[in-house]
Amino acid sequence: MTGAPLGLPLGLIVGGGVMPLRVADAATRAGRPVFAVLVEGFADPREWAAWPHAVVRLGAIGQMLGLLRRAGARQLVLAGRVTRPSILSLRLDGEGLRLMAKVGRRALFGGDDALLTAIVTVLREEGFEPLGAQQVFAELLMEAGCPTRAQPDAEALEDIRRGITVARQLGAADAGQGCVVQQGLVLALEAIEGTDAMLARAGELRREGPGGVLVKLVKPAQSKLVDLPAIGPDTIRAAAAAGLRGIAVEARRNGHVGTIVLDRDATISEADAAGLFLLAMDADQILTQGNTP
Repeated sequence: MTGAPLGLPLGLIVGGGVMPLRVADAATRAGRPVFAVLVEGFADPREWAAWPHAVVRLGAIGQMLGLLRRAGARQLVLAGRVTRPSILSLRLDGEGLRLMAKVGRRALFGGDDALLTAIVTVLREEGFEPLGAQQVFAELLMEAGCPTRAQPDAEALEDIRRGITVARQLGAADAGQGCVVQQGLVLALEAIEGTDAMLARAGELRREGPGGVLVKLVKPAQSKLVDLPAIGPDTIRAAAAAGLRGIAVEARRNGHVGTIVLDRDATISEADAAGLFLLAMDADQILTQGNTP
C-alpha cells in the first residue's frame, strides 16, 4: 500500500459496485483500518458490516469530510459508481457550497475528468491525500499480455488500432473512455450511459462476420486517482451478448495507470467460457507494431 501513515485509517468515499469492497479488503489485509462514507442510494450498507461506516447523501459534503476527519482519515480513496446528478438536485450543505465554489464553474459544467480533477485538488487543499484505488490494491491493474485462450488475430488487431485512435480522441474531449469497432466500423462510442449500455447499443448495430472489439483507454489528460476505466465479469457477459470477439484494455504503465480489471480470475474465466479474448496492451506499441499482440 502506498505511503500508508502508521495506524491511521484509510478513508473511503463509496459508490456502487464491488471495487470499493475489494479496496477495503486489501487495506484490511495489509493491516490498515478503514472508515467508509457510503453515498446514499449507491452503496449498500449491508455489504459494509465488517467495517466502520456511515451513510451520507451525496450533497452533504461537509458531513462527509467531517466524519472522515473525526475518524482520523487523511488518505482518501473515491471508489465505486455514482451517477452524476444535476447541480440543482444535489442540495449541497453549507460546506458543500463553499467547496463547490472552489471547484469552479468550468469544472462543474465540464466533463467528468474536469470535475473529478478539480475535486481532487480541493480535497488536497482541505488537508486530505487522495489515492487511486489501484494504489491500495495493485492487483486491480493488469500487466501487458493476453491471458485468455482466445487471441486477437490480424483483423482484430486492426480493429483495436482503429479503436485506440477513436478512444483517444473521445478521451481528449473528456467525453468517454471506450468504443466498439467491428471490421473498421465504429459501432458505438461510450458517453454518460456507461460501458454496458454502449455494448447493448453496439449489439443492435453489429454486422455479419467476425465480431467487434471493445477498446477502453485512460483519457489522455485525466486524473490517475479517480475514474480510471474499468471492466469486470459483467463487462465480459455484456460483450458476449453484443456479439463481440474480444476486449482490449490499457495495461499497467507508469506504476499506477491503466484499466482496472475487477475480479481478474473471474473475468478471465468468463472470457474463456464465452470464447472472447482479453488483451491488456501498450496502446502505443499496438499502433506501431505488426499483427502480433
